[in-house]
Amino acid sequence: MIEATLRSVARNGLAATTLATVSKEAGLSQGVAVFYFETKERLLAAAFRHHYEIYRRNWHTAHEAAGPDPVDRLCAIVLADFDPVVFNPEATAVWHAFWGQATARPLYAEISDEYDGERARALETIAAELIAGRPAPIDAAGLAVIIDAVTDGLWLRNYLAPGWPDPAEAIRHAADAIGALFPDKADRIFAGINQPSMEQRA
Repeated sequence: MIEATLRSVARNGLAATTLATVSKEAGLSQGVAVFYFETKERLLAAAFRHHYEIYRRNWHTAHEAAGPDPVDRLCAIVLADFDPVVFNPEATAVWHAFWGQATARPLYAEISDEYDGERARALETIAAELIAGRPAPIDAAGLAVIIDAVTDGLWLRNYLAPGWPDPAEAIRHAADAIGALFPDKADRIFAGINQPSMEQRA
């Protein structure tokens, strides 16, 4: 039922997604949706949270596998944003459908803040380690915001112009932008983030 909800949101948008469209997508009676979720809003909130859980597991797994080095951890988190699990037309359509309603529907904003805050703290910790012992034009929290804005911006471009940038292009652009934030680590960051796109071109 949750996956059917996400498919309906991606295809129809939030406004046109109803218990009826979700039930049809799932191949179940509308009564099943009413029994488990009672209202459309509860169903949508559960689906949004599930979508975030998929995203959270993806970047967590990459981050934990990267080891202790902050450059490796940064590259892992950034690359996770372009994993096909989360970077695909259906997923980006779902993100922008919910984010577009976050100011009008506080529950969506609360869910976003909960999950995005955790990732922001991880990026801030990494940024603090990368700039330790040297002057920086911006603090670790600001750097974390910029890193997040880079990947969010590439997701938005892909949503507005489906297929562009493709994953390899998005990874390359992210490597260029994020490497520029840490000049003394730029070569390692570029290589670490851009490696998958170079392998695809080989």
